[in-house]
Amino acid sequence: MPKIIDLSLPLTDGGPSYPKDPPLRIEVYRRLPDDGCNVTQITMGTHQGTHCDAPFHFLEEGRPVDQVPLERFYGPATLVDLAPGGELPPKTPITPDMLQPFAKYFREGSRVICRTGWYRRFGQPEYFIDLPSLTVEAAQWIAARRISLLGIDMPTPSKIAGHEVHRILLAPGAEIVLVEALTNLDALPQEFIFAGFPLKLVGRDGSPIRAVAIIPDE
Repeated sequence: MPKIIDLSLPLTDGGPSYPKDPPLRIEVYRRLPDDGCNVTQITMGTHQGTHCDAPFHFLEEGRPVDQVPLERFYGPATLVDLAPGGELPPKTPITPDMLQPFAKYFREGSRVICRTGWYRRFGQPEYFIDLPSLTVEAAQWIAARRISLLGIDMPTPSKIAGHEVHRILLAPGAEIVLVEALTNLDALPQEFIFAGFPLKLVGRDGSPIRAVAIIPDE
């Protein structure tokens, strides 16, 4: 049997949400003793926890999440470890020079998961504020290589130029699937199978996902 590693953050009532996003609410709606079954009501934003961004997130004419081919969310992936054995310091700019040693993995159609170690800060105040950030130049470097999917262990690709970085990565000609707020990346080998499918939210900008790494039998 292949080994499956969970790469998803937990979702709990009142758990952390990105600043200005809807709060996460998970509430009992029906109870087994009274109603014959348990039913839970969930209220959250489309970018809650581990999630994906579709081009429509930042581009009015961009493809919504239900129109992104499912093949983009599943397949061989490579771990790019930017902080072996540790984590990048708060507010570290992630530049093209930091990515260049891994250039051979950023090839057309590939899926790349970048580890900064920042997921260790989940639940702490700085998690959403002081994270490492892609520079505009790094986003352009990645987009030019036309990879299929970019996964990161931060809640967003960039705080220093968030909107511009998103637009570069999601724009026509690149249209990279962005998977954000991954966790447990310490447990990954360099090569694995990534899977993380969105909900079929018609016409919308993104979706929470259950991201996993599948390690085939040797």
